[in-house]
Amino acid sequence: MRSTSSTIRTRRTVKAAATLVAGALALSLTACGGDDDKSNGADGGTGTKDSGSTLALPKLNGTTLEVAAVWTGTEQANFKKVLAEFEKRTGAKITFVPAQDPIINFLGSKIAGGSPPDVAMLPQPGAIKQAAEKGWAKPLGAEAQAQLAKNYSRGWQDIGKVGGKQYGVYYKAANKSLIWYNAKVFENAGASEPKTWKDLLATAQTVYDSGVTPFSVGGADGWTLTDWFENVYLSQAGPEKYDQLAQHKIKWTDPSVKEALTTLAQVWGKKDWIAGGANGALQTEFPASVTQTFTGGDQPKAAMVYEGDFVQVNIADTKSKVGTDAKVFPFPTVGGTAPVVSGGDAAVVLKDSKGAQALATFLASPDAAQIQAKLGGYLSPNKNVDVSAYPNDVQRTIAKALVAAGDDFRFDMSDQAPQAFGGTPGKGEWKDLQDFLKNPSNVAGIQAKLESDAAAAYGN
Repeated sequence: MRSTSSTIRTRRTVKAAATLVAGALALSLTACGGDDDKSNGADGGTGTKDSGSTLALPKLNGTTLEVAAVWTGTEQANFKKVLAEFEKRTGAKITFVPAQDPIINFLGSKIAGGSPPDVAMLPQPGAIKQAAEKGWAKPLGAEAQAQLAKNYSRGWQDIGKVGGKQYGVYYKAANKSLIWYNAKVFENAGASEPKTWKDLLATAQTVYDSGVTPFSVGGADGWTLTDWFENVYLSQAGPEKYDQLAQHKIKWTDPSVKEALTTLAQVWGKKDWIAGGANGALQTEFPASVTQTFTGGDQPKAAMVYEGDFVQVNIADTKSKVGTDAKVFPFPTVGGTAPVVSGGDAAVVLKDSKGAQALATFLASPDAAQIQAKLGGYLSPNKNVDVSAYPNDVQRTIAKALVAAGDDFRFDMSDQAPQAFGGTPGKGEWKDLQDFLKNPSNVAGIQAKLESDAAAAYGN
């Protein structure tokens, strides 16, 4: 499941994209069934095409499909609205199957039992590679590939490929280089948005001195901690080292890793700066890490929470409003340039049928993405999604920056890793960084553990 240059296409971060984010945010801002229609493409055919849509879809009356994803809560509910539109336009019936994390293990058990879902939303390129190599994933048909070619940059297409074949449609993306903050707390403290890591430490101290804990950390979910590390590492060590570490071409005992962990400890090592201290953070799941930052008036449990654009989904569960009560700034520059780390979820066909391929084609089109874009807490790498579909200026700015970056982004490092190292609760990098949050003074010990776990997972 190791990611290679043939399946991951990452390049140097574009300063223009980072500048766009910084400038604008600073303003703060199965079954196969149906008839014999042969075309579900966007360029003609015998399928039906609703008024205002970009895509013709086949009639699929009598077809039933299952779609598996790990999404819960509002995120799941919003995705179901997209599936409902596909049902309306085709006549197919879709069942959403809640999956456990890591989804690749969940799918393995379903496949072993003879009942795989028709389509699965996979959150890691490594998981796509594993599914393809095991023969679970089916290559995308010509119609879906045509949509990808029309609507996606080459980089976003390539991360869904294995062995030169297209398996994944990156339906959902994430800008994972953002820190959200409680605007009232900053105002009361006289704090300003930081641009550098040194500024961030000063801002945190200002907030602390005002009587509010600076940071909320969802440490119960190990992936949030890997995201912290990746932003520090990318900015400090640079993109070439980032790519080398992502592919395990350098060891986790490398001095660059030591430097990044030491930098992280400047925040994680101050227990009074973390809501609930290390122990509290390790019991705080990601959704709660957001909501406790934006509830409690001007005395919330924390002033800032780091994570991607999808934080807006959880802010929506509070009374705070994005752009006024809840504001955001780009992850501060630690080294030479500000980091731009992306993540995403790809639709992968597991049961090759007319219905499953039609759904993959739909998810590759602007029609599907614009439905969820309007609901907030969602970002699409589809360059033909009208940015006016996003519900607020903050989200529109983030979306513009993602499209402006084109092929030039760095994909989440842990998502490129073998599942056992970079994507399994209680194991590998997730567990090791949880241990580091608990004891940030043990840099050498955590480096050794990270390297041992990585070597075992990568097989080198």
